[in-house]
Amino acid sequence: MLLFVGVAVSAQENAKWLRYPSISPNGETIVFGYMGNLYRVSSDGGVAIAITTGDAYDMRPVWSHDGKSIAFASDRYGNFDVYTMPATGGTPTRLTYNSANDFPYDFSPQDDKVLYGSGRNAPASSVRFPSPGLFQNLYTIPIKGGRPELLTAAGAEEAHFNKDGTHLVFQDRKGYEDAWRKHHTSAVTRDIWLYDLENDSYKQISNFEGEDREPVFSADGKKVFYLNEKDGTQNLYVKNLSSGSEEKLTNFKDFPVRHLSISDSDELAFTWKGEIYTMTRGTQPEKLEIKVLDDAAFKPIKNRYINS
Repeated sequence: MLLFVGVAVSAQENAKWLRYPSISPNGETIVFGYMGNLYRVSSDGGVAIAITTGDAYDMRPVWSHDGKSIAFASDRYGNFDVYTMPATGGTPTRLTYNSANDFPYDFSPQDDKVLYGSGRNAPASSVRFPSPGLFQNLYTIPIKGGRPELLTAAGAEEAHFNKDGTHLVFQDRKGYEDAWRKHHTSAVTRDIWLYDLENDSYKQISNFEGEDREPVFSADGKKVFYLNEKDGTQNLYVKNLSSGSEEKLTNFKDFPVRHLSISDSDELAFTWKGEIYTMTRGTQPEKLEIKVLDDAAFKPIKNRYINS
């Protein structure tokens, strides 16, 4: 044990190029992707603990609203499917089995379903041409297993429910464009939309000619936080849905803000230059110092310790 502790401590390093930080509903914990596995860490930073392991690529963690479960995408059987697992780690449960890639976006307000995007075929009535690698259709699937249900085939990505489940906010997908491209303006850049599920109606809430991305509702559902490049660098903004007014919240330069998530108290988590930041409206972003165990040093014993 003393040898293990010595090796583990010496192998700790400040992790870079972290992706998809997902902050817990109570704002105390962040789960993120790093080198193909998922890790959890305090929202104050510190040593991150792996909650998945193996040769598969695990990504896009999403918290249930009660904070007890995580949904994530994994390619352990070929393409990406949706899985759930306890938020502290454990045995994953596979929910989707389609040959198209499936990516989780949210849990339903009652935590009984997972909302996810899938490239599987749209209905024949869809105005979009079939393209599994291009357009994501929104589905829900029960967390206990069952048949998926199509919610919309409008080409929606990064979708999230409001608190009572009456509306979705999402970014659209109009055509061929790499999601990692910067400073792009054209007819196919993404916009932010609201989908009224009760009335089956859509409303566009962004009008910038460049990219508008990764929207999330505020806790009260009256505002939407999202990413925008209108000042030359992708930064974080908030829009009031009733007045239409917006406010710029971050002032990063040169590198884009990405991977936005939000807690029940409107604490935000995102990445910039491969590191995780947190902030609340009216405060400055705070960079987290996160250490992980070097994979090569930890690999011989990590399978034994992850699920203990």
